[in-house]
Amino acid sequence: MIEADLLKALPGIRHGFFTREGGVSSGIYASRNCGLGSGDARTAVLENRARTAADLGVEPERLITPRQAHTPTVAVTREPWPADKPPEADAIVTREPGLAVGVLAADCAPVLFADAEASVVGAAHAGWRGALGGVLEATIREMEALGARREHIHAAIGPTISAEVYEVGEDFKASFLTQAPDNEALFHIPSGGARPHFDLPAYARARLKAVGLRHVTDLALCTFQNESLFFSYRRAQARQQPDYGRQISAILVL
Repeated sequence: MIEADLLKALPGIRHGFFTREGGVSSGIYASRNCGLGSGDARTAVLENRARTAADLGVEPERLITPRQAHTPTVAVTREPWPADKPPEADAIVTREPGLAVGVLAADCAPVLFADAEASVVGAAHAGWRGALGGVLEATIREMEALGARREHIHAAIGPTISAEVYEVGEDFKASFLTQAPDNEALFHIPSGGARPHFDLPAYARARLKAVGLRHVTDLALCTFQNESLFFSYRRAQARQQPDYGRQISAILVL
C-alpha cells in the first residue's frame, strides 16, 4: 500500500494506492488482482479485496468500487452495494464513516480526494476519456454537494502510465487540442520517434488546478514501467496477453 503524504497528513482520513503485491492470484493476475471484471478466479479476487479491506481497517463489504465505463458519472452513496451489482460510474463520493470508496486501474489515473474538515471523500477513475469528459470536476461538484469546500479538498494522483511510454495517435491528440489548444504542451515526440506521447497525470493535475484545487499531488509512479508493483493494460497488450489484472485505490472517513 502506497500513501500520499498530502492525504496521510489529514486527520480522520485513511487511504491507500494498492500495488499488485500481497494477494493470492496467480499467472498474469499475480498477485493482488482486485478486478471482478477480469478473467481471474472470483474466489481469488474476493480474497484480494478482503485483504485490501483489512489493510484499510474495514470489513470486506465496506470496500466498494463501481462498474467503470470511462464516463464522467459519479455515484454518491452512504451505503455499500453488493460487489456483483455495482452502479455504472467512474467515481464515488461519500461522507459515511467507515465506508471505503475505491476505483480500479491498470494505466488510467486513480485520483483520491478528501476534505477532512467536512469529512467528505471521493475516488475517481480518470482514463483519458473520463478526464477529457470531466470526471474529476464532476467528483468535486458532488463532494461540494455533500458539504465539502473546494479550497479544502486535497487530491492525490496515483500510479498511472507515464508520458515516457504512453504513445498515442494523431486523432487522440486532436481530441485534446479541440478542447483547448494549450493542451499541446501535454504531448511530445521522443527523439527518434514518430508518434506523440501523452502526459495523462499532468493533464489530470492541470484539470484539478484549473477548477481551483490548491492541494494536488502526483505520486509520479508509472504502471507500465514498474511491472513488479503494478498491472498495466498497455504492457499486457504489448505482450499479446489475453487479459490483465487491476490494482485498487481507496479512501475513507474514519
